[in-house]
Amino acid sequence: MSTLKGKAGFSQSFWAAKQTRRTFLKTAGATSLALGAGALIPGRLQAAETMGYMCWEGYNDPRIVQPFEKANDVSLVIDLIVDSPAGFAKIAASGGRDMDVVSSDVPWVQRLGPAGLCNYLDQTEFADIYENYYPQFHLPFAPLMDSDKVTGIPTRWGWVGPVVNTKTSSIDEWKSYDACFDSRNKDKIGIMDWGDWPIMPMALHAGVNPYQPLDDAALKEVRTVLRALFKNSRALFSDLSLSQKALLDGSVKTLIGTGTYTTSGLRKAGYKNIVCVVPEPVNGFKKGIIWIEGSAILKATKNLDRSKKLLRHLASKEVGYILSITDLTCNPSPNKHVAELYSDAEREVLQMDYFDTVWGNSVLHNVAPSIDAMLAIWQEELAAAN
Repeated sequence: MSTLKGKAGFSQSFWAAKQTRRTFLKTAGATSLALGAGALIPGRLQAAETMGYMCWEGYNDPRIVQPFEKANDVSLVIDLIVDSPAGFAKIAASGGRDMDVVSSDVPWVQRLGPAGLCNYLDQTEFADIYENYYPQFHLPFAPLMDSDKVTGIPTRWGWVGPVVNTKTSSIDEWKSYDACFDSRNKDKIGIMDWGDWPIMPMALHAGVNPYQPLDDAALKEVRTVLRALFKNSRALFSDLSLSQKALLDGSVKTLIGTGTYTTSGLRKAGYKNIVCVVPEPVNGFKKGIIWIEGSAILKATKNLDRSKKLLRHLASKEVGYILSITDLTCNPSPNKHVAELYSDAEREVLQMDYFDTVWGNSVLHNVAPSIDAMLAIWQEELAAAN
């Protein structure tokens, strides 16, 4: 199996403007470090107080950050996450003393609770936020609960499933992951090298629930399905832009381990023939995955009042819209009122007419108790395939 990286050779303006999530974050992170805490940014006044904010890209948009800073007389010192496990490890290593608020993938936000790193939210105090959310995100929202305590609020979501170019492949073919193992598609299957993301849908395809503790028999099934996937696949992609180009030009028929995070940027650029579908359930066992990002207040914060205000800011209708329509990717907000702000074109980009199918056919991405074992299997089978 070849491992494809980089994006050399792109001449179109669209590709020239694109960056991988990983490259973008590394560059932005280096810039953040160079500026240092409380550094002056053009057009931005330095406040007497500072807050540490760890987040994914998008959450650091000036349209989000600057109004909050101005309204609360504070400067946000941004620490961009390169990947959620590393972000969690950094918080754990410092005991959360360097950060006040974090916006990350929900399983890692939830882990803050058992690790003693988050400031649990008062359900009554934040009840009005949930009233503005779609019912699927109402309390108790299991992915962000630590027993009966709330670790954070959901702030953005999307789904994982086969991504399809309707000019080169039929949507009907990808209502199941079976097509990934069909000999007719040999060397036409792309796999994203994005941590656990390609593993989880393959486990579900094998009839294994990766969000439960797995015994040896279940782990053997995961190994079997990954081995078969590698055997039939063409390439392992770590570069978002390169994977998108391969999908557009037909080099691959689908990409495994991604979903709306990959398709929405293309759709926003005008490629409406690129869609993300979710597989159909088998005997009631769902095969799609809904990913969610959440925001939490760290226990060590010395800015509790402002931290609560930042969470409310992130959950607002106006900020929810900014978060859901970015240059890199477009993904919906849990705030139901954000939909009022979308144009018809933006609704189409987000595949809003497909939401009911997504929720009906998907499980929520959550803490995976056996993820270390599954990641080890992934590395072993990948090495064997190479």
